[in-house]
Amino acid sequence: MREDIRGGEVAARRLAEGAALSDVVDAKDPRAWLGLDAGTRSWLGWLPPAPTEVAALRHPDALPESRLALALCHRDGRIREAALGPAAGHPGLWPLVVVRTADWVAPVRQRAREVLRAVLDDGDTAVGLAPLILLGGRRGRGVFAVDLLDEVLRRSPHERLAPLFTDPDRRIRRFAYRLAVDEERLSPAELALAAARDPDPVVQDLCAEAALATAREGGTADGVLDALLGARGPRVRSAGVTALRRTGRGERAEEFLADRAGLVRACARYVVRQTGGDPHAWYRDRVARPDDPALPPGAVAGLAECGKRADAELLWPLLGHPDPRVRARAVAGLRTLDVTDVRRLRALLDDPAPGVVREVTLALLPFARSLDTDPLTERLTDGWPRHVRVAAFRLLSARGGLVRLRAAVAVLDDPDVRLRHQAEESVRGWQATAEVPRGSAEVVELLARGRHLSR
Repeated sequence: MREDIRGGEVAARRLAEGAALSDVVDAKDPRAWLGLDAGTRSWLGWLPPAPTEVAALRHPDALPESRLALALCHRDGRIREAALGPAAGHPGLWPLVVVRTADWVAPVRQRAREVLRAVLDDGDTAVGLAPLILLGGRRGRGVFAVDLLDEVLRRSPHERLAPLFTDPDRRIRRFAYRLAVDEERLSPAELALAAARDPDPVVQDLCAEAALATAREGGTADGVLDALLGARGPRVRSAGVTALRRTGRGERAEEFLADRAGLVRACARYVVRQTGGDPHAWYRDRVARPDDPALPPGAVAGLAECGKRADAELLWPLLGHPDPRVRARAVAGLRTLDVTDVRRLRALLDDPAPGVVREVTLALLPFARSLDTDPLTERLTDGWPRHVRVAAFRLLSARGGLVRLRAAVAVLDDPDVRLRHQAEESVRGWQATAEVPRGSAEVVELLARGRHLSR
């Protein structure tokens, strides 16, 4: 907000010097108007007591648009109120009228609301001012403008809402879609498409639920389900999967047991069980073919999610699968089932896939004190891939004490910026322990090598 105020001060000075409002304020940026409002008062606050710039603002009827903008933002409420009448004839100033509808002075606030109601009785104007109105609506007195916007848009043709559905601000899209759902402005297919395309989870849930409810009433569930089930977002796909049972299409849920998203897999298992199926048996059968190059990683994860420790026998062979995603899921699955073989997992620390090594590291961290430090220390050198060096550093750091300090100092000059930063933080935060006193010769030498960090 400080940057907005500073920008508003600069804008206020330029307006006072005669610059056009359109050259000073980005009309499409709602924060620019709030910045101008706060910045003008800040700027006027340190002007001499009676400058000509301030005196002129006391007669707003004769002011040009740029000076009228300053009057609408003036620290004197009487000036702000007087400027609202002339502002009604300047569409470029209507954003400042919106700002004044939440003014802290009741007469100013009331006059601004009268003006806004008169000028906002137009769908195009309402759409243009919507970003600022909704941003201001987050303040306590901003609810009036939001309610007025809602009232106007509900009376407007559906086409007027279209620009709001694609606005980059998610608050605006949420507002538009809620209104469209309440007024039944969108078909089930349009709602399903919106749920599948919009990146905002709130819009996804709103549109998906409305699409399914409307589709059940209208008998168009197939097209809606296809759109939801094919969505990229897991929340939308999970809504479609859950709806399969309600719409009598529960058999299709089996297709999503191996989905890439855990949420979707969980919903699919629920529907399969409700329709008499056995997800656990399906997973075991699918994963029992470790040489299958088309084995979906989601099937491996799904087995661990609903399986038992005995299912680990099906996961171990997958540690050599050609697909690194399958190998990573297998390691993660073993950890989920609480099955660990340190010797077998340690061999995967040199895996060429970073995702596999990350999962192996997580599995080995609880056993870090049992690992041989020499091979890990060797892997801190530049000749090893970054993901291997990171894994070795994490495991050595988990040992604590002198081992942690040695590892941190060893990578202070690592070519990777993030790893260097982690090492520096580790050296700074290192504390002597009873078994490793600060006065030992090696500790003194290691801390001396990292002494530059305190400069």
